[in-house]
Amino acid sequence: MPYLKVILAYEGTNYCGWQAQPDEHGPSVQGTVEKALKKLTGEEIRVTAAGRTDAGVHARGQVISFATGSKIPLERWPLALNAVLPPDIAALRAEEVGPEFHARYSAHSKTYRYTILNSPLRDVFWRRFSWHIRQPLNIEVMEEALAYLKGQHDFRAFCAAGSPVKNFVRTIKDARLRKEGCLINLDIKADGFLYHMARIIAGTLVEVGQGRLKAEAIPEILASRDRGRAGPTAPPHGLCLMEVEY
Repeated sequence: MPYLKVILAYEGTNYCGWQAQPDEHGPSVQGTVEKALKKLTGEEIRVTAAGRTDAGVHARGQVISFATGSKIPLERWPLALNAVLPPDIAALRAEEVGPEFHARYSAHSKTYRYTILNSPLRDVFWRRFSWHIRQPLNIEVMEEALAYLKGQHDFRAFCAAGSPVKNFVRTIKDARLRKEGCLINLDIKADGFLYHMARIIAGTLVEVGQGRLKAEAIPEILASRDRGRAGPTAPPHGLCLMEVEY
């Protein structure tokens, strides 16, 4: 039975997150994709994803893997799947992989982007994809703070309560801030992310950019392992899973 790797993009606005949930929580991206696969192939397919994005979080490069007995030609998979998916989810590419491939555990790194609209006026076209901050942000001090987060650290202070993980050590391989007009893009590439880690980093950098927190306080926050020392959790709609590398 062939194993497929499919790259997905989706707008997370109308979903309770990636992971399938009971019906009362609303539709999930996973549940919607699995229903589409059943409609397409007639099979009960359980898919595995590279990352379990939260409610409202978007993706441009989510990776899923699954086994299927379908005879659909590989090159036809994106078109066929898109024909049964809703408009806010799209299959971009498909390739055949071996049974040892796992969308989550085979990944070497993931890149998330957090987008901030830094303007006194709101932009209706970015309202679902950015965090609107009216007060001017000091990009230079935000970059200074971000530099302290690169490398391997215990990121317990940047992890939301309730995480079941026991190891809080992660390595941020690259992290950059880029300003384009009123938009500020924060790109973080790491070997893995803790629960709400990217959003807490974004919220902390905004505190630094507003002068409420000193850039040089970041090492102390990391060393404290205290979630209460870091900044707020930024809203989910500014976050997007950009790429997964294997």
